Amino acid sequence: MSALKKSVLTATAAALLPLVLVAPASATTHDDKPKGTSKSKTRKQPNPPAAMSTVGGPLLGRSGTQVRLGAGAPVLPEELSGRSWIVADAESGDVLASHNAHWRLPPASTLKMLFADTLLPKLPKATTHEVAPEDLEDVGPGSSLVGVKENLSYSVHDLWLGVFLRSGNDAVHVLSAMNGGIDKTVADMQAHAEELQALDTQVVSPDGYDASGQVSSAYDLTLIARSGMQKKDFREYASTVSAEFPGEGEGQKRETFEIQNTNRLLTGDYGMDPYKGVAGIKNGSTTHAGATFTGVAERKGKVLLVTVMNPDSGEDNAVYKEAGRLLDWGFEAAGKVTPVGELVAPRSTSGGDTGGAGPRQKSDDPGSEPVAAAKDGAGTEGTKGTEDTAGASGGMGAALAITGGVLVVLAAGVFLVNRRWPSRRS
Repeated sequence: MSALKKSVLTATAAALLPLVLVAPASATTHDDKPKGTSKSKTRKQPNPPAAMSTVGGPLLGRSGTQVRLGAGAPVLPEELSGRSWIVADAESGDVLASHNAHWRLPPASTLKMLFADTLLPKLPKATTHEVAPEDLEDVGPGSSLVGVKENLSYSVHDLWLGVFLRSGNDAVHVLSAMNGGIDKTVADMQAHAEELQALDTQVVSPDGYDASGQVSSAYDLTLIARSGMQKKDFREYASTVSAEFPGEGEGQKRETFEIQNTNRLLTGDYGMDPYKGVAGIKNGSTTHAGATFTGVAERKGKVLLVTVMNPDSGEDNAVYKEAGRLLDWGFEAAGKVTPVGELVAPRSTSGGDTGGAGPRQKSDDPGSEPVAAAKDGAGTEGTKGTEDTAGASGGMGAALAITGGVLVVLAAGVFLVNRRWPSRRS
């Protein structure tokens, strides 16, 4: 074979080699629970809307990352793949940085924060309810469950533990029945979202189960979490690591079984420590939503809220690790960045000064008060809402107190978030 022919064949082989080695895009699969590979990097990701809400400030309506670094401020972490995220000061309401903050996305079980913030003041925790078969009829197939059984009685307190720790859709439906039914509960939640000015949020199901048209945003979820953390019971449930839940039997002979919180920043996981200073709040994952998480943490008197929606890096526990990176950045950046927006006040609350940290306001919600949560301690739903129950043992060393003999809560100390609703802007 001539040297010319050999050169031509070599060049042709080199040109064809990438076509042999690279799989077609159609062969790429989507893991609902990534196991450490990055298959998703080969998928084309959707783009955020060209126009989004500007509630909280015009920069929050822009697509992409919004941050205004000052002297000495750290750069944002590189390892961020969430479609939408936000990090904010829980007290002042200042948004320190955001990424597609108002992108309307499926919220998964983080929507249970709105459910709890809406219903907690309405249902006394000592009230008991015998579960009727119809209470559980509309629980979606594959839902995350805590183990509520028909014809057995549960206290409201028990049911809230099921909601917060196990993301139990069965507990949500029973509480909804006690509130007058699913339709009324959805309407109540929607009205409360509008009162909070969480205007990206459209409620279809009270439990976050995938439903057509059900959306929220990182901005709204953070706003909802800030409202929820004003309530003492909300704070207690959100920071509970494990508890005893009623099982079979009656009276003194009734059995119990342990349930553990599925929030990995609170409990830790294999290869992942609990996040220092975390106090909740809620995690979730469904087929359409991917993984979602909203959390609150405190360090050295600074309290931050963070929300991450649908990270796509393929990293194990990506939603928690990215939330942790944003919290680390926020604590280091506090006082060194110019806010890119604010968490707005509820519609019925008069504002304070224009700096966004006005005087504390008295809430109209029963049970509302300054936020208190444990510090220095440290469900996701899978396909069609299945709760991910693994990995709740890693942070048990952070459970430092037992309340009432049944709750294991974080209690190394207590911090307060004084409600300082920012002023409403015209």
